[in-house]
Amino acid sequence: MPALDLSVPQFNPVIKNEEDRRQYQRVDLELEGCFLDESSEDHQLVTENLSCSGAYLRAATVPEHGANVICYFDDLGRVAGRVVRTSKDGFAVEFNVVPHKRKKLADRLSWLVNKDLMEAPEQRAAARFPTGGPAFIARKDGLQIPCTVMDISLTGASFKTTGQFQTPPIGEVVTAGNLRGRVVRSNGVEFAVNFLRPDETDS
Repeated sequence: MPALDLSVPQFNPVIKNEEDRRQYQRVDLELEGCFLDESSEDHQLVTENLSCSGAYLRAATVPEHGANVICYFDDLGRVAGRVVRTSKDGFAVEFNVVPHKRKKLADRLSWLVNKDLMEAPEQRAAARFPTGGPAFIARKDGLQIPCTVMDISLTGASFKTTGQFQTPPIGEVVTAGNLRGRVVRSNGVEFAVNFLRPDETDS
């Protein structure tokens, strides 16, 4: 499974609490798209990293610092923003969105990352989706359990063990690819986890 790079870029919004920290988490993700400059001319772009508050974009045409742009991203849609940093081959944009739109962006970004790691189906609603993909769950002692992913959402997933493996107990932190989750339900054959934030401890 691909590695998930959650490195922090050179610019960040002010993080007031843990909920903001989760929502503003930046992920490396390449999405194609275009942007409209202040002259309403469109230019192609590719995202390098994104959060629900902004993004760094690679583009042949770089707008001036402070310029207002309208970005169109594949799988994310239309987002207005302001250029806050430029380089020779790209620029950083701070999104101008209302809180409701910002949460939708955060949910959509989480889903795009999770679906690639967990082989979940492509959907646009932030609900729980059935799937049947295989997965290996690593327990705390390093044991790898072969499982089938029964369903997945933005906040968690449920699994069914294959073979003679026992499910991990409630409260144990397990790993699926690069996602960590705490077991919240376990009946010997099936179990469910709630995903942990990257900065959340196992305790």
